[in-house]
Amino acid sequence: MQHLDLKKVKADKTLIGKSVTVCGWVRTSRDSKNVAFAELNDGSELEHTQIVFDKAVFTDGNKLASMLSLGAAIKVVGTVEHGLKDEDVEIRAAQAELLGGSGTDYPLQKKRHTMEYLRTIPHLRVRTNTFNAVFRVRSELSYAIHEYFHRNGYYYVHSPIITGSDCEGAGEVFKVTTVGFDPKIKTEDEYYKNDFFGKPAGLTVSGQLEGEVMATALGRIYTFGPTFRAENSNTPRHAAEFWQVEPEVAFADIDDIIGIATDMIKYITRHVLDNCKKELEFFDMRFENGLIAKLQNVADSEFARVDYTEAIEILKKSGKQFVYPVEWGLDLQTEHERYLTDEYYKKPVFVVNYPRKIKAFYMKQNPDGKTVAATDLLVPGVGEIIGCSERENDYDKLLAEISSRGMKLSDYDNYLDLRKFGSVPHSGFGLGLERMLMYVTGMTNIRDTIEFPRTKDELR
Repeated sequence: MQHLDLKKVKADKTLIGKSVTVCGWVRTSRDSKNVAFAELNDGSELEHTQIVFDKAVFTDGNKLASMLSLGAAIKVVGTVEHGLKDEDVEIRAAQAELLGGSGTDYPLQKKRHTMEYLRTIPHLRVRTNTFNAVFRVRSELSYAIHEYFHRNGYYYVHSPIITGSDCEGAGEVFKVTTVGFDPKIKTEDEYYKNDFFGKPAGLTVSGQLEGEVMATALGRIYTFGPTFRAENSNTPRHAAEFWQVEPEVAFADIDDIIGIATDMIKYITRHVLDNCKKELEFFDMRFENGLIAKLQNVADSEFARVDYTEAIEILKKSGKQFVYPVEWGLDLQTEHERYLTDEYYKKPVFVVNYPRKIKAFYMKQNPDGKTVAATDLLVPGVGEIIGCSERENDYDKLLAEISSRGMKLSDYDNYLDLRKFGSVPHSGFGLGLERMLMYVTGMTNIRDTIEFPRTKDELR
């Protein structure tokens, strides 16, 4: 179907006075005695385009009414004219065709709907201004991530979605199986013997382990894809399926990877500021006042850095009554992270050198034996968006750590093998796309940054 995007019609002033063909969905409409108006949106930009229907031309009232109904998809042929504002244009319709009707039970009426309600209609919520904007920003953010790594000499690799190991060692893995319930199967060994792979398999929680393999041959790589965690956390920051970008860099220590993470965050933030101006203005006005200034500050200022031990002391001396205890050896909770970023530093902060026992098995042990060369990047309003570490490249230390945690050694044979043949210092991090999207849009629930959110008891 030959037509022009509404974004192009608005941008090209040479089209004033010329006939164009456009398509879209009616977002609002109003009717009067001699003329009717429809606000049309085709997804190419946030703002709608006004279509003017002269009733001297459109004499069939019932047909016109069907084309003015909310949610209706229409095709319009008309002349581009100046709008009320100098920068605006409108289209005076000469012909119009109903492509897809919408009845009076269309769920998105003119009133403002709650986020909770919109989650119940994931097939339609993207037609609202909010989600139209969210998913355009998500697209630009994803593009910027790929662009950053491409420009800096990284290779894009694809790690498997089905895996035989649990990268984090936490056991929060969705099982993949072709064997249904069978009361005749009495043992776990018998069950997996009849399964597709002949052994336990699950959906990946991270592409890191495979990323390390690729980095020890290609030098700099990144993966970018869906990851899955069967974590029973019904919070605004957790989802069972989410997208992660995970670079892995050979010959890099913890300081190197912190520098890379900082550079990447600044780059993708600037990209969104430059390429999503209308969307950010919308979010700044509707969801987080001061959002644009916050993002500009991230792009322009240095990030803070604090040792975990010092962060614990800062929290203890804050005078705040936290719900969760603050003690050395315990992980930081969201309320602790928010105090550090929102109140104490007022900007993103790297917390480094976490206790060894609360971090993953693969992180490099520091000389003190109690901490690891790991860091989390905390940002105001969200908390952690990046988990980062230097990887343990000492075979004996890694073997001892896997054994001490009761993990199955055979699942990590290849991973351990990397430490025997040309092992080098290497580091990497994981950035959750949805959490970064929350940060740059001001959305407060991760469910509102994913097209079709997968959370506990929710599968639409």
